[in-house]
Amino acid sequence: MSEMLNVKLASNVVPLRARAHVENQPAIPARATRYPDLRYMGSKSRLLPWIFETLNAVDFDSVLDPFSGTGCVGYLFKSMDRRVVASDFMNFSSLVARATIANNKVHLDGKAIRQLIDGTPPAHNFIEKNFSGVFYKQEDLKFLDRVSGNIRQLQDPYEQALAFAALFRSCLKRQPRGVFTISGDLSHYDDGRRDLRLSIEEHFLEQIEVYNNAVFDNGRRNKALRSDIFELSNERVDLVYLDPPYVPRSDDNCYTKRYHFLEGLSCYWQGLPIDQNTKVKKIAKRYTPFSYRREAVEAFDRMFARFAKSKIALSYSSNGFPDLQQLVELMGKHKKTVTVFEKPHRYHFGTHSKVERASVTEYLIVGQ
Repeated sequence: MSEMLNVKLASNVVPLRARAHVENQPAIPARATRYPDLRYMGSKSRLLPWIFETLNAVDFDSVLDPFSGTGCVGYLFKSMDRRVVASDFMNFSSLVARATIANNKVHLDGKAIRQLIDGTPPAHNFIEKNFSGVFYKQEDLKFLDRVSGNIRQLQDPYEQALAFAALFRSCLKRQPRGVFTISGDLSHYDDGRRDLRLSIEEHFLEQIEVYNNAVFDNGRRNKALRSDIFELSNERVDLVYLDPPYVPRSDDNCYTKRYHFLEGLSCYWQGLPIDQNTKVKKIAKRYTPFSYRREAVEAFDRMFARFAKSKIALSYSSNGFPDLQQLVELMGKHKKTVTVFEKPHRYHFGTHSKVERASVTEYLIVGQ
């Protein structure tokens, strides 16, 4: 381990290193690089070639991705012809995984698309009623109410998931910052982007084609689940890829705060009461021990112990808590060898001036 990082090595920890260049090394599957990623905090989209390069050297046939998020890493594994089990505790993330990872064959055909954009006035106007003047224009809100009802008229769960995935990406594109923490007059964010000129309905039609093109069959029985990591069934897999939220040095890691609108949209806010005292109409934050310093270390230890029979690959950043030294020690309690790979990285989330602070060292900590 480098002196700069001041990490004391346990006997079973392989020194920090970047993977040596190997001639004729396989390239990342082209399909994985075309994944319709979401604009999402902590997305690993730009790290996919590095993740592929590192994990392609690990022997595994099946993989669990229990913090699937945007689904881009799970989709990479699917593109590598592995059997993939993707899961997330956010409902909208699990729907995206169902559309792109679990779904091997179903597309939205002309009949389904006509059903989705049917102009019959919706039976409910919950979104227009509650989100007027918050994120979108009235025409967008009316469309969201209408398409929400139409999606539920589709009979095939994969068709529903594809439509939801297209709708989520449309909403993110239409939102200037790609998060739902700002509201009201957002005209000062308008930098002329085409995404801000299109209505959500126009985006939706484009995104249906995008997601249809993402569907492919890798010949495996992949799954998409919605579950907290500690409540997942004990399905045996060769590798567990972990990308949990972590306690940052500043701000917070609350995905519900940033994406509450998509989470509510995924179930039309059924069982998710809105806090009417908040400007952006938040829903209640979901608990995770990874958000709290007093609980995070124990949570990592418990997570590593839970998957001790599988190989483990942990994605992590240098701006998180616990730090690298603690993590390699914790994983070393459960694995014979722990190897750490690193890569300088800069997250480009947001357009605000503070985005500069997102320069980090990205780690892949692999236990076998």
